[in-house]
Amino acid sequence: MELPTTHSASLIFVDGPTLERVAEFPSLVEALRQAHTRRMHCDESMHLSRTQPDGTRNAFNLLPAWQEDEVLGAKLVTYFPGNLDKGLPSAQGIFALFNAATGTPSAIIDGTALTLWKTAADSALGSSLLSRPDSRCLLVVGAGGLSFHAVAAHLAIRPALERVLIWNRSPTRATALRDRLLHTDLGQGRTIHIVSDLEKATAEADIITCLTMSETPLIQGAWVKNGTHVDLIGGWTPQMREVDGPLIARARVFGNERNRILECGDLLAPLRAGDITAEHILGDLFDLCTGLPGRNTTQDITVYKNAGGGHLDLFTARYILARMTLA
Repeated sequence: MELPTTHSASLIFVDGPTLERVAEFPSLVEALRQAHTRRMHCDESMHLSRTQPDGTRNAFNLLPAWQEDEVLGAKLVTYFPGNLDKGLPSAQGIFALFNAATGTPSAIIDGTALTLWKTAADSALGSSLLSRPDSRCLLVVGAGGLSFHAVAAHLAIRPALERVLIWNRSPTRATALRDRLLHTDLGQGRTIHIVSDLEKATAEADIITCLTMSETPLIQGAWVKNGTHVDLIGGWTPQMREVDGPLIARARVFGNERNRILECGDLLAPLRAGDITAEHILGDLFDLCTGLPGRNTTQDITVYKNAGGGHLDLFTARYILARMTLA
């Protein structure tokens, strides 16, 4: 899809339900792939936080990005973990999109919905470049707010997936995710099961997507069979880890942007421990989308670290604006 580079006569507002209506994963993944065919400078984010009386930390983040002479923008997002007890999302925000040639505002987009679609599509693009096309079994580790979109994105780019296994510490959330999937087209012609034995489920999976805030590795390298693709969405801080060092050492490792993934515990911990060197990280999406080989053989284990970034929000916002002009 060709993305717009000129500004509109009026500012477009896109709320969450509208974004959900106009977006679809195959075209978003393709838009992200096209956007990664030209490397860009990924700007630093700004993070503010305040400690609450209960010891938790509320955060306010600004994630800017600028595609020269095309578009620029920033996501303003809050992270208030106590919101979960109030029935509210822990992460909320907006994205402001501007025309880079004139500085004219183009769109204000619901940042919560944009983050769900951006994050899931980022991992799906990584999977499209690294997982086996004949993958049949998807294991979802974590059943939080992003899990439904992550499953939908993986199924969109790997339609041969016929089994979905769901593991979560809370059975209630796992059940809610299973029921939601079964009540959509995603559940048609597929088996969707909740699992309690993570080791057994890991051994069966062809693709594993992890969406947790665990600080202790959940997936052990010894459990993962040859040929598996492992997608790591959670674990975005140096303290968080979803997989152990032996898995990282066994795998061909990639991520969405080289500098950002080095800030995440799943790669930082084995680097500090000496289990791997920086050269073990073979490339990022910009490399993969411009021809770097991902999987060499069907027996390779591949790991993709999804560390986010304002550039991905910008790419997704461009896509949403393009879809709005077509609607």
